[in-house]
Amino acid sequence: MEIRIVEDRANPLLHRHEIRFEVAHPTAATPARDAVRAELAKIVKAAKDRVVIERMEARFGTALTLGDANVYDSAEAAKSISREHILVRNGLKERAAKGAAAAPAEAAPAAPPAPPATPAPAAKPAKE
Repeated sequence: MEIRIVEDRANPLLHRHEIRFEVAHPTAATPARDAVRAELAKIVKAAKDRVVIERMEARFGTALTLGDANVYDSAEAAKSISREHILVRNGLKERAAKGAAAAPAEAAPAAPPAPPATPAPAAKPAKE
C-alpha cells in the first residue's frame, strides 16, 4: 500500500490540516480505514488519535482509492469538532446504543382496562 498526499491545506480556524490523499493498492483489496490512518499518521508525523479520515472512495476497476482526512492539533479538538458518526467509523468513539435515549426505568404502558361484559340479550319467545 502506497499513500500519496495530493493536497494539504491548513485550517487554523478549526485547528486542523485538511489532506486529500491517494492510496495505491495494486496487489490487495481496498485497505482498511484503520491501516490508512496509521500510515497517514506516520507520513504527517502526528499521533494516530489526531488523524480522522472523513471519506475513502475506491475507484471501480482500479487499484486506487481517493480520500479526505483531517489532522487536528490535539485529540480533544478532533473529538469536539468532528461529527459523531465519523468518530465512530475511525474508532475514536463508541457507538451509542439505540435505546440509550429512552429511560430504562419506564415500563411499557399497561393495556387499558377491558369494558365490563354485558349480558347477552335473552331470546324472545316465538309468537304463535
